[in-house]
Amino acid sequence: MRANLRTLLMQLNWLDEQTPKPTRLSSGFPERMVLLDCETTGGKAMYHRIIEIGLLVIEDGELIEKWQSFVDPEVNLPPFIQKLTGINPGELKGAPKFADIAEALLGKLEGRTLVAHNARFDYSFLKNEFERAGISYNAKPLCSVKFSRNLYRQFRRHGLSHIIQRFGLSIENRHRALDDAEIIYRFFKKSSALFSDDEIEATCTAILKHPALPIKLDAKEVDKLPASPGVYYFYDDKGLLLYIGKSVHIRNRVMSHFSSDHKNYKDLQMSGKIAHVDFEQTPTDFGAQIRESNQIKALSPIYNRRLRKVKKLFQYRTELDSKGFQRLSIEAIDSDNPGADERFGLFRSPRQATKKIEQLADQYFLCHKLLGLEGDHGSGKPCFRTQLNKCLGACQGKESAEIYNQRMGAALKNYQLKLWPFPTAILIEERDIQNPDWVSFHLLDQWRYIAKLRLVEDIFDHGFQLPSNTTPAQNAAPDTDLCDQDDRFDLDIYFILVRFLVNQENMAINHLKVHHLIHQPDLSLAKC
Repeated sequence: MRANLRTLLMQLNWLDEQTPKPTRLSSGFPERMVLLDCETTGGKAMYHRIIEIGLLVIEDGELIEKWQSFVDPEVNLPPFIQKLTGINPGELKGAPKFADIAEALLGKLEGRTLVAHNARFDYSFLKNEFERAGISYNAKPLCSVKFSRNLYRQFRRHGLSHIIQRFGLSIENRHRALDDAEIIYRFFKKSSALFSDDEIEATCTAILKHPALPIKLDAKEVDKLPASPGVYYFYDDKGLLLYIGKSVHIRNRVMSHFSSDHKNYKDLQMSGKIAHVDFEQTPTDFGAQIRESNQIKALSPIYNRRLRKVKKLFQYRTELDSKGFQRLSIEAIDSDNPGADERFGLFRSPRQATKKIEQLADQYFLCHKLLGLEGDHGSGKPCFRTQLNKCLGACQGKESAEIYNQRMGAALKNYQLKLWPFPTAILIEERDIQNPDWVSFHLLDQWRYIAKLRLVEDIFDHGFQLPSNTTPAQNAAPDTDLCDQDDRFDLDIYFILVRFLVNQENMAINHLKVHHLIHQPDLSLAKC
């Protein structure tokens, strides 16, 4: 059984769930944004003036426009500003005055969320410059400093220079408007890869809004919530568990549920029932994700529908037909039916697998007949997609099997099956960077979450030990509930482990340490 399960685990597709490298920003950000930076003659908006503006226009997560302009401040440019920015008076000579660009700038800002690093500074300068030009400008800006502080609480400093250093970003002209605005964009892009849409939306909502509480919920219930990672629980007035969620910032995430612009009827219905909020803190986001997944399955809250145990999983199987073309089929698997070498991916349902292969077909011009998405019946007729120029003719012999199979291989490359990346079982040390005494240990093997441990010595109860030269520092963990223990394969836990274990940046952000384990020697043999 263990061998079969291990073989199955080797078949798992991790690429879908690992931290991506997105081409657009998370949908958790406001749909329409302007990422803006100003350079000025000084720090007082009522007195000093703007000398340069740079901005990026974002629509639905995509960068659609970059814009930069020098501005004649109509005052002398202080030497220390010249040294800081590299802007000299000659570059400002002949530049437009703010009033000359005010209408064009307003057209880019109106209807969009203003984003700036230390937004109060840039917003105050914009507001005063617009007033001097006879234009009223009001906005509720999104501050990327606050965004960083909320999501990356393990770091003490959140200035733009610290963010550049944190993520190893490069910048050609620091303290120049457009370059600094682009750093905000790249910071948001990094965050889109490291955090879920819900986490980002919750953080933005907390910065931009102060939502009203549900009618049955006392404000004291929210006041007690911490600004730290963990799991939260919603109950109704009769003690019925409604919902379990997790966050890197429990208070912000809980408050985001109560915004007046509910996205769907389920959110609105649940909000009207919430009368009590409970929570459990964890040292990092890693522990929060594990705990949320296990608790949802154990307690079955009525509004959690997405995390369920699945008995069957589905994969792609490929094989060559008589003409040498790779054909694809979707097959069910389970722990007693390990996949073959020519299987790719891992999906919860045939529908999910079908949807993904349809997307790949569009991207790589694959034939729906060869993918099993359109009936063939041996007719030899071209598939329907040839009429749309979305199939290059493999179904009617207009391209060779070699060329088609190359595209097929490229499409499935990202779904190649991955092995457990460690030679042995491992122990994950999860420690709160702000409170080093708060530590948890997680025992993992072959993509299975075996147990949450309070003390390192507890690994002996599971048949493992640390190498003789390894002794992780530890303190007694404050965790009171260590029920996260189940050595069966769980798809959702697997995806969580992949997001961290194959992403060194995510491991570093959360300060997680990996300790390799070895099996305990068989003492009974030693006695013989």
